[in-house]
Amino acid sequence: MRHRLIIAALLIATPAFAQDIESMTLADKLGSVIASEEFCGLTYDQAAIAAFIESNVAADDMGFPSMLSTMVQGHTYQQAAMTPSSKTAHCAQVARVAKTNHFID
Repeated sequence: MRHRLIIAALLIATPAFAQDIESMTLADKLGSVIASEEFCGLTYDQAAIAAFIESNVAADDMGFPSMLSTMVQGHTYQQAAMTPSSKTAHCAQVARVAKTNHFID
């Protein structure tokens, strides 16, 4: 009986957990791109960032802003340790992502 309760609780929690993981993953990815703006010498279109959020983040996701902030800070910290070659590779891909998402022209 106890096992059934645990399984039932997991099944109920799974959709919410999956949404939290998706939100955290998006915050991490977007945090990397946002942290790279100045680091890579880019200037992002603020309206495009707002449009990206509107299209990709649930309106009721109250945890996304703080998670994004944490991720931006973490990626900024990691950038300080990048070698010139890793910075070049990082910034090349960030610029491609930024362009694809209309953050830059």
